[in-house]
Amino acid sequence: MSDLLQLVVAEGASDLHLRVGSPPVIRVHGVLHRVEGPALKPENTEELMRSISSEDHIQQVRERGGADLGFAFGDLARFRVSIFKEKGNFGVVARQIPNKLLTMEQIGLPPSVKELLYKPRGLVLVTGPTGSGKTTTLASMIDIINMEREDAHIITVEDPIEYYHTHKKSLVTQREVNVDVPTFSEALRRALRQDPDVILVGELRDLETMDAAITAAETGHLVFGTLHTTGAAKTIDRLVNAFPVTQQEQIRIQLSTVLQAVISQLLLPRCDKPGRVAIFEVMINTPSISALIRDNKTFRINSDIQTGAKYGMVTLDSFLLEKYQMGMISQEEVITKAQDPTSVLHKLGELEAARAASAA
Repeated sequence: MSDLLQLVVAEGASDLHLRVGSPPVIRVHGVLHRVEGPALKPENTEELMRSISSEDHIQQVRERGGADLGFAFGDLARFRVSIFKEKGNFGVVARQIPNKLLTMEQIGLPPSVKELLYKPRGLVLVTGPTGSGKTTTLASMIDIINMEREDAHIITVEDPIEYYHTHKKSLVTQREVNVDVPTFSEALRRALRQDPDVILVGELRDLETMDAAITAAETGHLVFGTLHTTGAAKTIDRLVNAFPVTQQEQIRIQLSTVLQAVISQLLLPRCDKPGRVAIFEVMINTPSISALIRDNKTFRINSDIQTGAKYGMVTLDSFLLEKYQMGMISQEEVITKAQDPTSVLHKLGELEAARAASAA
């Protein structure tokens, strides 16, 4: 296992897959590559799995069908590991977490996001599909608060803990679900009695956790959370629709006041060199957007984001076009990931026409 993890680090791979019937597979810049060698047998995957897990984790897999854990590979890297059963055999996916925290500039976050880190209260949501870099973005935000704010007790609730934060100017408490506390919602309830200023919720995965996060933001804490949605309007709808119909109007009112921002992101392969680039949409909760949330008119939020540059807002489509113009991503990626492909195709046509005219 040590040799395989060494290979992941050396190749800059994001993931390692171990499955019966296939050689080990690594993902580099979004593409899967098979490691040379024979296909793994059931005893191979079990032996590899046991080398990085405990009996408690194996028991969880037997009882629930899966277990998550985090572990350090010496000083080289940390890994988030998912162990599961597949056709009666053990399977493993290990995701590499860089040891070094990236700055917001290295990630490519718009400058307006930094202002959110100094808000005294409210809810900031970082959203996007699995593997889009949400954890890295949040870790960078927490690190800035940790380095620059002397008034902050930061509590993180994660499953598992991925980035370790040392105490800097702030005090950091990191709690791991299934190790330090049974559930996200329980950790949030307890957190309110632990004198927090900033709370990070690794995933708003159920109604109880969502409700607790909104309550924490409402009672004077700055709360960060993640959802597997893309776009501000879809994120707000997802939150509201998670609640019973009888509560949805009240949740809309609460969200309209506590929500500070929604940051949506994607991670796309670069076309100019190996690697990937982060694409962002930033919605800041202005009085106008607050009214749209309260009045259940989220379908109009995108037009507010388009005209909200002075507040630091940016649409996903404009960010895609900007990176395309810089030669970082392909036209195909722009079209397939755009929220309004028709409008984007029109703008791409205008760009091509302008390029042709300047060349002539």
